[in-house]
Amino acid sequence: MNKELIVSTSPEGTDVAILEDKQLIELHQERLTNRFNVGDIYLGKIKKVMPGLNAAFIDVGYEKDAFIHYTDLSPTIRSLMKFTAHTIAGSHDGTLNNFSIEPEIQKTGNVKEVLPGKNYLLVQILKEPISTKGPRLTCEISIAGRYLVLTPFNDVVGVSKKIDSNDERKRLKGIVEAMKPKNFGVIIRTQAEGKQTIAIQEDLKMLIEKWKEMVNNLRGAQPVKKVLSEVDKTTGILRDLLNPDFNKVVTDSSSLSTELEEYIERIAPERKNIVSYYNGKQPIFDHFGITKQIKSSFGRTVNMPNGSYLIIEKTEALHVIDVNSGNRSIGEGNQETNALNTNIEAAKEIARQLRLRDMGGIIVIDFIDMKTSENKQELYQAMRDFMGGDRATHTILPLSRFNIMQITRERVRPEINISTTEVCPTCAGTGAIQSSLLLLDEIEANLQVIVETHNALKLYVHPIVEAYLKKGFPSIRMKWWWKYRVYVKIYSNESLAFMNYQFFDENDDEVKTD
Repeated sequence: MNKELIVSTSPEGTDVAILEDKQLIELHQERLTNRFNVGDIYLGKIKKVMPGLNAAFIDVGYEKDAFIHYTDLSPTIRSLMKFTAHTIAGSHDGTLNNFSIEPEIQKTGNVKEVLPGKNYLLVQILKEPISTKGPRLTCEISIAGRYLVLTPFNDVVGVSKKIDSNDERKRLKGIVEAMKPKNFGVIIRTQAEGKQTIAIQEDLKMLIEKWKEMVNNLRGAQPVKKVLSEVDKTTGILRDLLNPDFNKVVTDSSSLSTELEEYIERIAPERKNIVSYYNGKQPIFDHFGITKQIKSSFGRTVNMPNGSYLIIEKTEALHVIDVNSGNRSIGEGNQETNALNTNIEAAKEIARQLRLRDMGGIIVIDFIDMKTSENKQELYQAMRDFMGGDRATHTILPLSRFNIMQITRERVRPEINISTTEVCPTCAGTGAIQSSLLLLDEIEANLQVIVETHNALKLYVHPIVEAYLKKGFPSIRMKWWWKYRVYVKIYSNESLAFMNYQFFDENDDEVKTD
């Protein structure tokens, strides 16, 4: 299986697409306005303790207070609060060698017993703000690397359950126990399997440096303040997913390309050559066929190659997916066999859709009716296999007697919603538009204004409009050159509606005309 990571950058942020054998399986959006990413650590201000909920509301700078339940306070919360107070006061150097660990709190205690009279708390984002809710927090502070996760205030070394070999588990645990600092716990990640001591040592060293960075930011701090940021989404994906299956990482930003090369050289020097910089004429997502896949994958109806299709509906409480056979050819075999084949193909696409849209919460799937328990079990096992590569925690229940399957999937950030319909930029959805013949007049009128201050221009238009502007001799573009003495480079952009267009200058900054 060949995996590719395609990164599109814009002034608004970054879009990251993961392809498996050229098929889009994950899409991640990182916006510059989002300041609350999973893993970010804040010095928050305690706003309200709610004994009835056994929880507290914390101000971390979001418009709504964040929420933390007693069960997310961490057994070592007393040590964390003591360490935070000493560090803010400047009486702690960040090491835990001489730090006295406080007794753990009870699992069935009450929040008012743990947070009496406190006005600040060191917290980590567990879930990003979703819908009308603020962030969900935890006090079980952890700092993730490629091979290890650092957890302060304990001496436990854990090993990922996905590492099956007992000999390898013992080897890795022995390596980490010999080098980890006192009063720090470490979780050994799956990616550490088979790695040499030097690679694990470098990863631990990097995590200790990040811990020290957090400590430095915490000294003298006042709530509300972010004291440590999780790595950006692109780097995080590479950290968690980079393996021999990845054969290409492409971005349209030269600076990001350099950063990714340097990062991969640190974590996997032998793989740094997989990074490349794209500077083609088309937008990078158009060039790799991602835009078309997005448009065909995010609608209410998702068509499958065999003629069947899915209907995906979202409610406040859950997602509902209906499997329909459509105009699928019956072919050979009986109705039961055809139903099983259609359901298995649908299950594969549903597993992809869950990852692609990052759907979370409860998902209810209405499969085509099957009668035999053997076929139901085969479909259940197929769904488990298809979702085996999903990093989000999930639970799948066997089919009910009504051929309904229920899935719960971890939700830590808002679901990706992309509109696959286009509102006419001229009529704004009213149905009445100006003649398309006037589009060229409008473009030229704006061009006439822009050329007064710009000597080089790029024009992005719908592919059909691009072809029209370039066709013939002399073409419309050539006529503009003769008239305005400015050569306009014209590119197509599949994400633009027919009547939309954009001007950019030589620095790739958009030129506004109003």
